[in-house]
Amino acid sequence: MNTGSRLLLSISLLIMGACNQQPQKSQPIQPVKRPDFVQPFRFHKMIEVSPGQDYDVLSWGRGSAMTGSFLILHSDSAAKKFTTTTGDLNGTIVDVYNSDMDLDGNPEILIQARGTDSTNYATVYAFEFNNNKADKLDFPKLTRSQRKGYRGGDNFYIKEGKFIREFPIYESNDKDAKPTAAKRVLEYGLHGNEFTVKQLSKDSTDSKTVSVTQSQPAKASSSNKSKSSKKSQQHSLEKKHKKKKRHHSSN
Repeated sequence: MNTGSRLLLSISLLIMGACNQQPQKSQPIQPVKRPDFVQPFRFHKMIEVSPGQDYDVLSWGRGSAMTGSFLILHSDSAAKKFTTTTGDLNGTIVDVYNSDMDLDGNPEILIQARGTDSTNYATVYAFEFNNNKADKLDFPKLTRSQRKGYRGGDNFYIKEGKFIREFPIYESNDKDAKPTAAKRVLEYGLHGNEFTVKQLSKDSTDSKTVSVTQSQPAKASSSNKSKSSKKSQQHSLEKKHKKKKRHHSSN
């Protein structure tokens, strides 16, 4: 076999081998699984207030999913100071917010927790940090009028430096109550380490109050009309009686 024949045979074998080779299937890309929290920790969120000022908020506890404790780890990298703030936790942490509602330069850390009891569905743990010292703030509970039709479903957010809370209003506080189309919106501020509350929404409670107020003048005007008609009738009777007297005296 000459050189040309050998070369032709080698090329043919290579082509046959390539044709017989099965194409490899592309392997699907596996999504990166987020690592689970190492027990006993359940929640973590880091908030950077300013460069070198970081707040790590965690929840932890064993044996119960609805009770435990929370940790606020403040790292002051510039001053090389690290402080820990802790407290009892009722429920599970939903989110953490940072604000400066009183504009004093001291950040406030607000922890929103969610419980299973509809009368106390949302709980907020609030702290103001001043020179690595944490001052606990008492977050106000809903008043009687604010609780009317409350069944949870709270949504919190920061808007223009204020802490906003909104939730749907139900026909009643009963567990089988149906939701209405209205929402109650509350605005929280801070003054002298005490919260201020302002209702921004005009819900069903306000509209009922307005309708009662508007109906009162209408009743008063109708009563005035009846009084005036009675006076006019009495006046006409008196005039008739005087005419009769005059007629008898002339006779």
